[in-house]
Amino acid sequence: MNTISVILIIFVALEHLYFLVLEMFLWTKPKGIKTFGLKSKEFAEDTKVLAANQGLYNGFLAAGLIFSIIEKNNYFAIFFLVCVTIAGIYGSYSTKNIRLFFVQGVPAILTLIVFIIN
Repeated sequence: MNTISVILIIFVALEHLYFLVLEMFLWTKPKGIKTFGLKSKEFAEDTKVLAANQGLYNGFLAAGLIFSIIEKNNYFAIFFLVCVTIAGIYGSYSTKNIRLFFVQGVPAILTLIVFIIN
């Protein structure tokens, strides 16, 4: 793993740690409601358990990416970057929100490309 790949993997991991915080702890707060374009505070309250579950999964993605750096394991890095890419594609498709793909999927795809080229 070269320095550029490690920096990009850290960026993707930090992004997913931020998603964890948004979904697990800020979902019902003004920041979470605004970020995710939720209908109302009541809707946020009704769906907070589901959002926390999503946040936990984002945390697992971040943990896997960080673990791949610590262990210097290229296979784990590729695996978790592909997982993030798939999550970005599916999330964008299922929510009909292309922005999600650009926020989550594109950084992972670019990181994969740089990682594989180097």
